[in-house]
Amino acid sequence: MSFPKLLLAMSITSILVGCAKEPSTANLPGADEISAADVTPAVVSTVTATSEIEAILHEHIAVLASDEFEGRAPATPGEEKTIAYLEQQFKDLGIGPGNGDSYFQSVAVTEITTSSDAILQLQGSDYGASFNYGEEMMVGTQQQIPFVTVQGSEVVFVGYGIVAPERNWNDYANIDVTDKTVIILVNDPGYATQDPEVFNGNSMTYYGRWTYKYEEAARQGAAAALIVHETGPAGYGWDVVSGSWSGPQIGLEAENLNGDRTEIEGWLTLPSAEAVFDGAGLNYQELKAAAAQPGFEAVPLADIKASVSIENAVRTSESKNVIAAIPGSLRPDETVIYTAHWDHLGVNSETEGDNIYNGAADNATGTAGLLALAKLHTQSTAPERTVVFLAVTAEESGLLGSKWYAEHPIYPIPTTVANINIDVLNSVGKMNDVIVVGAGSSELEDYLEDAAATQSRYTEAEPNPERGYYYRSDHFNFAKVGVPSLYLDTGEDSMEFGPEWGAQQAQDYTDNRYHKPSDEYDPSWDLSGGAQDLLLYFNVGKRLTNTSSFPKWREGNEFKNIRDQTQALRN
Repeated sequence: MSFPKLLLAMSITSILVGCAKEPSTANLPGADEISAADVTPAVVSTVTATSEIEAILHEHIAVLASDEFEGRAPATPGEEKTIAYLEQQFKDLGIGPGNGDSYFQSVAVTEITTSSDAILQLQGSDYGASFNYGEEMMVGTQQQIPFVTVQGSEVVFVGYGIVAPERNWNDYANIDVTDKTVIILVNDPGYATQDPEVFNGNSMTYYGRWTYKYEEAARQGAAAALIVHETGPAGYGWDVVSGSWSGPQIGLEAENLNGDRTEIEGWLTLPSAEAVFDGAGLNYQELKAAAAQPGFEAVPLADIKASVSIENAVRTSESKNVIAAIPGSLRPDETVIYTAHWDHLGVNSETEGDNIYNGAADNATGTAGLLALAKLHTQSTAPERTVVFLAVTAEESGLLGSKWYAEHPIYPIPTTVANINIDVLNSVGKMNDVIVVGAGSSELEDYLEDAAATQSRYTEAEPNPERGYYYRSDHFNFAKVGVPSLYLDTGEDSMEFGPEWGAQQAQDYTDNRYHKPSDEYDPSWDLSGGAQDLLLYFNVGKRLTNTSSFPKWREGNEFKNIRDQTQALRN
């Protein structure tokens, strides 16, 4: 057994045979499955999911995903119930507040609800069309004002809408799009070409994320930015777009009311986009192919101009991150932070029938997992470093709670050892594989591989890197400020049914429940796989808390230089 694996084995052993609160194994995870003779490092290191962890998960998910919690939208009664529940659970575990004497970190937010009667009009000398909200397009705004309008704005196709000097790529070269409407492709040229030499090939870069495309359009002075939706490169269907973009939208409160953003941000369905290009005498598919090649230049859509007005109900409010901490015994200023977002999409009055987006998998499972991890750490020996449990708000609105924390940290970023993020736990049983989102990023994966080996599991890169999951959860905001971050996806190689079945379950969730009212808790869920993964998170975290070293980013990683600039503060 290698020294790292011995440390991992000792970490679990400390729960089973050396707990600070209870030396007996009778009251601990899996105690009914382990005899006294079995409690050796070699055997304990292979312990996977346990009945107690599964029971904890079922208990908390059932509450958090219930209709009573109204979909857990920020700045709603659903939030008040959620954060009160989390505070009480941490208190019951004997874990103190993580923000001085408070369990909360206030996050100033603005809620914008766009009227669903908006119509996008496109008019040229040889073409005219009106596209309806919801079915043919979605529009909204980041500008925190009651009325936004764009009238007679020239329409320009800007390919992937990317400005990447380090890759010698500029889709806005040789054109001024000030006050114009730009139409943009989703994802990036690497996905389109499947060429590993183009961007990151099939793995999406941040340039492929829709958030980047709107940000860049604003920097270029555009009045409106419309992304063409295609299920393959987006990674989700149109119903996810229409569901996520309708109803109240949350943003961080901005002193300038986001006046530097484009007036309109939105999406076009593929048929809508193809119709507009055809109306301009252009072929969408041909221009899409051209846009994936170096040297592409933006193309005006003849004399077509866009007009759209939207009315907004604007409400300024306050949401909260929930934070609890176990102080370190030797190095309390050094922290390991577990994160999970507690929020989901709330109630959408525009949705017929069941209009509560319960978010059972996304992310009542992760929030319940955070509480389960907290309990595991209370049952272990005291950590040398501080362990922080951070349940963040407004992830579904653009990772806002974690962004706020990263910009207003309670614990210094330079001495934050690592972030371990939990977003959707496995609910279909144990897996052989451990999927690393953003594989190859940091030395945290070495810690993970050692932990996985104790469960006789293997790690592998995500099967769908083109979907850009690395940029779609809260660890990303920690990475952006230099903190090595670990984020796992649910595995697909089912121990019972094999990899094909596991992949089918993952796709079924994406197709039928992701960001839909149908993401509801089912008592029949097999959470043994989720418990299995939580023990991995625990082992990695426990090892990090009881060492003096700091994991590093891999050479060539985009966040390494940011971390290296604060190296002196960790010496």
